Amino acid sequence: MTTILDVARVSGLSTATISRALRNPEKVAAETRERVLKAVREVDYRPNMLARNLRTDRSFTVLVLVPGITNPFFASVTAGIEATAWRRGYSVLIGDTCDSREREAHYAQLVETRLADGVIQLSPDYVPDDQRRPLPCPVVHACGCELTAAPSVRIDNAGAARELVEHLLARGHRRIGVISGSRENPHAIDRMKGYHQAMQAAGLGLDEALIQYGDFSMESGARAARALAALPDRPTALFSMNDEMAIGALQALSQAGLSVPGDMAISGFDDIKFAAHTIPPLTTVAQPGTEMGAKACEILLDRIEGKNQDNEVHILPHRLILRDSTGGYPPP
Repeated sequence: MTTILDVARVSGLSTATISRALRNPEKVAAETRERVLKAVREVDYRPNMLARNLRTDRSFTVLVLVPGITNPFFASVTAGIEATAWRRGYSVLIGDTCDSREREAHYAQLVETRLADGVIQLSPDYVPDDQRRPLPCPVVHACGCELTAAPSVRIDNAGAARELVEHLLARGHRRIGVISGSRENPHAIDRMKGYHQAMQAAGLGLDEALIQYGDFSMESGARAARALAALPDRPTALFSMNDEMAIGALQALSQAGLSVPGDMAISGFDDIKFAAHTIPPLTTVAQPGTEMGAKACEILLDRIEGKNQDNEVHILPHRLILRDSTGGYPPP
């Protein structure tokens, strides 16, 4: 079994420096931290975590609650959390809540039994209420919305949706359909707000027949696209509130013999890895998922360690990615 002395021998650093780098990595230089981590991996050193936990009354673990673990966007957020936690000497537990309050409550018990020091919530609507007791630890929201409790990290969902719909309007579209998330989903509410703002600014009335509700899955996107394509006066463009539903819509329209963007333009939201590889490539809004996760983790760990009780909302920038599914850039 390797010891810290083996790490010292390989890295050429003192045991005190190694101990400090593992316990408080932010207190050592980046070059030193990398030397320690390289040596740890080389000798396969595994510190006695139980002894460390007993000394500090902390688990050095954070719990990440994901509403849908198969969603590629949440994977990018989780990657940012994991990288930041590792750099600062913490482990990550991931709980797939499947958008279920019962599952959320089950995972919350990990915190109550001190198996985790804090929670990063990826669902936008987590606010402790009469049915959910406040957790006895710091909680940070990594994918917040306008109504999410602070501290949280998010983009301007309404502004991003408005910008995307304005692009469709600039392409000459006037009947723009929407493939939304559920009516109660806070992200869907914020993005619908942006859609309404863009349409009203263009002097266009709101037609409820042009709105279909899904659950952010490809299957629901396909169902919604088929319903919109079957309208007597079908839309010429679709705004999908995430890329997975947009990909489902692309498939459904192709099966119906409709071309994209010739018969109907399609746009998504998130810019997951697959969005650039669909046929045609998907116009979308890029959310900085990895950065959102990293920022949320930094906030949480600072709160756990008593360094910063940041209780603010951090709004990160988004980008509009124009691709062939909407015809690319608007005409001059």
